[in-house]
Amino acid sequence: MKAMILAAGRGERMRPLTDACPKPLLRVRGKALIEWHLERLARGGVREVVINTAWLEEQIVAALGDGARFGLAIRYSLEGRDHGGALETAGGLKKALPLLALAADEPFWYVAADVFAPGFDFGATAAGAIRPGQLGHLWMVANPPQHPGGDFGIADDGLAVAGRPGASFTWSGIGIFRPGFVTELMGDFEAGAKARLRPYLDAAIAQRRLGATRWTGDWADVGTPQRLRALDAAFQRFFQKTGGY
Repeated sequence: MKAMILAAGRGERMRPLTDACPKPLLRVRGKALIEWHLERLARGGVREVVINTAWLEEQIVAALGDGARFGLAIRYSLEGRDHGGALETAGGLKKALPLLALAADEPFWYVAADVFAPGFDFGATAAGAIRPGQLGHLWMVANPPQHPGGDFGIADDGLAVAGRPGASFTWSGIGIFRPGFVTELMGDFEAGAKARLRPYLDAAIAQRRLGATRWTGDWADVGTPQRLRALDAAFQRFFQKTGGY
C-alpha cells in the first residue's frame, strides 16, 4: 500500500512553537512527529508516501528529503507554493490523489501528521480491514478530554455510524481510503479548492460504506504546547522503563 500524510496545517493552537517550525517537525523523544509515522509506515511495508505541505513547507521538504533514509519514496503536494496556503483535509486529499498514482480500487493509508501513535501497525493485517465495496475504514480511540463528544460510533457489524452520547469514539486521524472516496463523493468542488473531510465521512456513513475499528494502543492528539510537553514527559518515563517501541 501507499500512504498520504497530512502535514499542511498552520498549527495555530501550537503557537508560539509553530511560528518558526511546522507542526509535523515538532519533536517527541527527540524525533519529529512525522518521522514516527514514516518509520512505522516503512516497517508495515509501505514504500511510497505523499506528504501535503503548506505552512513553512520548505522546512518539511528539507528535513525529510526523498525519504530514502526511511526506506521510502516521498513525493510532496505543495499547497503553499501552488495555492498560497493549506487546502484543509479534503481539499488536500483531492489535490494529492494523482500523486499517489493508484490503481482504480487500490486502498491507501491516510495519516494525520499531528497525532502520535507510535505502536500502530501499518502492516497487512490492518490494511486488510477495509472490506470489498467500502470506501474507507477508520481507527477510533477513546474520547480525549479535549474532545469528550467524540466523532463516530462503531456498529456491531463493524460499520462506522453517526456518533451519539455514550456510544461515540474519536477518530484517531488514521484510516484507509479507496480512490472512490474522492472520485465518488468529492465531485462538488474542484481540485485546489479548500474543503473539510467531515462532510464526506458523513456521506460514506450514510451509504454504509465506511468501516471502523477500535484502537486501544498509545495515542495522543498533539494539539497544544501543554499536550506536547505532557506527552514528551510521559514517554520519557515509558522509554526509561521499557526501552521503547
